[in-house]
Amino acid sequence: MSGLPASEGEWWLATLGRHIVWARLRVREAGTAEVFDADGNTLAYDSEDSARAALMDAEFVAYEGLDDEDAAARGFALDAVRPPRADSDEALRPKMFVSLAAGKGAP
Repeated sequence: MSGLPASEGEWWLATLGRHIVWARLRVREAGTAEVFDADGNTLAYDSEDSARAALMDAEFVAYEGLDDEDAAARGFALDAVRPPRADSDEALRPKMFVSLAAGKGAP
């Protein structure tokens, strides 16, 4: 969706060891969807459902659906982790893969 700040969309995350990998899902007006991934790629999908299914297949979970217990099971404190923010996708890309601070539960 053009005109939206880079940080807007629905955020998903996966954990890989002591790292969080972010993905941003956006639904376009036509009903198609796109996922901006940690590699800086924007992947197109024919629907929101297919984008969500691809994220779940890759073991991502919706950030908004997490509770403290879910976060703890993934190795971090929910209140210490927030989706990345930036003014452009280019500036957002390096923030999409975050190392968790050892023993602190925070990036």
